Amino acid sequence: MEGVAVLTCLVALVTYLVTRSGPDAGDATGRGDNVPAGAARPTGFPGAGGRTDDAGPATPGLRPRQRPPSPEPTPSTSPPARPPASPGEPVLSVSRAEVPAEVDLTAVGTRDWMHWGLNGGTSTVRKRSGSGEIVDGGGAGRRVGWDGNQEVVSWRDGTSQRSASGSPNGVYTCGAGNGFHLAVAGSGELRTVQIYAGTWMARGRLDARLSTGGPARTVRLEDPYTSQSAQFTVRFRLPKGARLVLTWTVEKVFTEHCGNVGLQAVALR
Repeated sequence: MEGVAVLTCLVALVTYLVTRSGPDAGDATGRGDNVPAGAARPTGFPGAGGRTDDAGPATPGLRPRQRPPSPEPTPSTSPPARPPASPGEPVLSVSRAEVPAEVDLTAVGTRDWMHWGLNGGTSTVRKRSGSGEIVDGGGAGRRVGWDGNQEVVSWRDGTSQRSASGSPNGVYTCGAGNGFHLAVAGSGELRTVQIYAGTWMARGRLDARLSTGGPARTVRLEDPYTSQSAQFTVRFRLPKGARLVLTWTVEKVFTEHCGNVGLQAVALR
């Protein structure tokens, strides 16, 4: 029995010594993360001085969750813009926008203005002492006076009606092919024309061209269900004696009951 006890003690002692000779979790290798001996840390492993997320390779000097700066934009390869027209060269452009709730013709028509429909389909009012460069050239279809425009106009320098405030009046003409023919005389300077017009259950077409020839411009306004208005802006330059020619016509109707285009005013500055 005494021999068995001694043998047991020797086995326990040997086991203890073998255990003490193995690597500790906090030994001199400094590995407290269960990384196998002889293995290197993965690139960007947390706490290893690399990246702090999985967004990509580590970038020195960045704080956690920061991103490297974006690269410089590549220079544009777009073709250069067309240079401005030389002095005296004909110019023509047309754009469309919403009409302001109230238009002050005295303010926007510093050179000339014209209004239609104040007292019926044949009624017109012009700017007192204006340049007279706006010309009403008539047009196909009978003009009918209308006092229900959503936008209103005002003026303080008119003739034959000296002033008006908040006028909803205008004129319209029904049927495909009918409309208004207008012209504005050239002066040699760059001018801006504002046209306040609309449609009712129709497609209206505004054509602008120069009497001297060259490119023309076309803009459309359409509403097949109700009325719609617009402010057309035409920028042009022509020598004296030449004209900007404008036609505002019904291109298509969407009802048998007088699909039309309307005209309220034109202003020039």
